[in-house]
Amino acid sequence: MDYDLIATTTFGIEAVTAKELKELGYENLKIENGKVHFQGDEMDVAISNLWLRTAERVLIKVAEFKAESFEELFNGTAKIDWSQYIPENGKMHVVGKSIKSKLFSVPDCQSIVKKAVVKSMQESYNTMWFKEDGPVYKIEVALLKDVVTLTIDTSGEGLHKRGYREHSGSAPLKETLAAALVLLSKWKNDKLLIDPFCGSGTILVEAALIGNNIAPGLKRRFVSETWPSMDKEMWDQVREGAKKSVKKTDMKLVGYDIDDWVIKTARNNAIKAGVIDNIHFKKQDFKDFTTKTENAYIICNPPYGERIGEKKQVELLNKQIGDLQRKLKGWDFNIFTAFPNFEKLMGQKSSKNRKLYNGRLLCYYYQYFHNCSK
Repeated sequence: MDYDLIATTTFGIEAVTAKELKELGYENLKIENGKVHFQGDEMDVAISNLWLRTAERVLIKVAEFKAESFEELFNGTAKIDWSQYIPENGKMHVVGKSIKSKLFSVPDCQSIVKKAVVKSMQESYNTMWFKEDGPVYKIEVALLKDVVTLTIDTSGEGLHKRGYREHSGSAPLKETLAAALVLLSKWKNDKLLIDPFCGSGTILVEAALIGNNIAPGLKRRFVSETWPSMDKEMWDQVREGAKKSVKKTDMKLVGYDIDDWVIKTARNNAIKAGVIDNIHFKKQDFKDFTTKTENAYIICNPPYGERIGEKKQVELLNKQIGDLQRKLKGWDFNIFTAFPNFEKLMGQKSSKNRKLYNGRLLCYYYQYFHNCSK
């Protein structure tokens, strides 16, 4: 069956996800805020879930229509043949959101959509009652300016859950965002990459997965694998193909942090992800950082200083990053931070900066390009 599919993303990285989809062979993409639309069948659902590094979820778009009343919402939902998607024993779970719409009560919208889906399925399956003891189908009703979009989630847990990260530092960076930072940096696996504030190692682990061409979803499961419409052999085939695509390389990645426990956690995460051979973790303060390497990369998410009394320390740290950047002429610096006036403290305007969100926190990705990006 051919589907309209949506890869959802964090705001600001839609173009990165679109580029990933193009590299996977998808065309006629449509980009919206937080979404990239593409077409595909069941195998494409498996491929995109397994391979997309920067997307949050892969959804099947079932319908889109205008609704300014609960009656319009009910009728628009009920006229869809939901039995095409959901088996008779499917467990239906409805979630919702509403932005700038007349139907602003999300619980009411969820309840009406559930009733309408059940009504459609009663007609298709010729039964009044459903056990709902089978595979899970999470339906989302999203209203934006009175336009309803109905989708079914094929991922289950968010795609950032790769299965390698058990513990994280105090301000964890989502795996999907870390992968986007690496892809936006233009780093290639023949160059040294250092994260001097590595925390639980997420940036370096994601870089190693990219550098070895390891599919980020290879070590996890997806809710659509439990659906009768998604053939087990097909999933096995897609996984087998991903395993054969791995290209182990001798790339060198280095992570530093001042916290012993955090370094131990980072090492364990890299072991679980199968990339520990590529990453060297070491306890070290940033001010002690020295190197003789030329033409390398730094990608980091330094402390923001959110706690009281830390502001001065972080200001000093940002000045130290600026001093190092001026010293290491052939290096690219990619710094992801929520700290205000960062460029002023760095003492230099970035070559490029972009607005991104870490959860709900507005951050900027400051990129200082040098020889190795030209």
